[in-house]
Amino acid sequence: MKKRLLGNTGLEVSVLGFGGAILGDVYGGITEKEAATTLHAALDAGITLVDVAPYYGLGLAEKRLGRALQGRRDEVVLASKCCRYGLEGFDFSAARVFSDIDESLRRLKTDHLDLFQLHDVEFGQRDQILQETLPAMVKVKKSGKARFIGITGLPVHMLKELACEFPIDTILSYCHYNLMVDDLDVVLAPLVKTRGVGLLNASPLHMGILAPDGPQPWHPASTATKRAGEKVAALCRAHGFSVAGVALHFALDNNNVASTLCGMKSPKEVAENISFIKKTPDPQLLKEISRVVAPVKNHTWHEGLPENAPPPS
Repeated sequence: MKKRLLGNTGLEVSVLGFGGAILGDVYGGITEKEAATTLHAALDAGITLVDVAPYYGLGLAEKRLGRALQGRRDEVVLASKCCRYGLEGFDFSAARVFSDIDESLRRLKTDHLDLFQLHDVEFGQRDQILQETLPAMVKVKKSGKARFIGITGLPVHMLKELACEFPIDTILSYCHYNLMVDDLDVVLAPLVKTRGVGLLNASPLHMGILAPDGPQPWHPASTATKRAGEKVAALCRAHGFSVAGVALHFALDNNNVASTLCGMKSPKEVAENISFIKKTPDPQLLKEISRVVAPVKNHTWHEGLPENAPPPS
């Protein structure tokens, strides 16, 4: 498994990371045994970055991960998050930061996180994040309970602005670098070079739009974007490729991104994802995909507080 440096942290992470939402039954049910077996298959395959959050299954994902990592904690770069605890539940106070780290460490059965991240910044007020939340996370870092701190979220412009105003170690962006959207490369990638920020990418399948079975009914993308995703999937099949494989390979090819997180719910899916890394898509196929996607390229959606909406394109 290829590895890259995570910004200036000195940590090396596998280019393919393990997205822990699946451990909290976010994408359908999974048993305790299936969760452990899948995680162990990922570790055995050389995946070293494991990302989770208290929000995933309201603590269930962290509990399962903690049990599954017993005896193997030192093999992973362990990342979790703070300040989100429900679909609409957010608390960006310093008190919440301090309680979240302690609760996460208990559930994960460890004495420290390698990466402690603020979950979904777009739901917080900028002044509070800059003046209260992030300073509290720095205190957690100084205490030794976390080695590094980062921010996560959907709007790349807000992530950039926060990183330019406050010294953080990493940024995790989702749904902003894949076959449908690539503005992460324009907005956030320069921070890797200018500020030494470690860049993580999530949702290389655009939250299911680039999955073989398509997205869930709740997906917030426009109808036009979903239809374009269907056309991309059909095009990949016609060329003898899995759309998921093409999408994952595309995301992993970005050298500005230290690791791309992907959910995996079985050893079979782990093996498939590893095989996708090795199977290079036909360049002509990528050109055809670009033409199909062009009418909706970089069309996204807004979540969070209205004042955190991205600037008009």
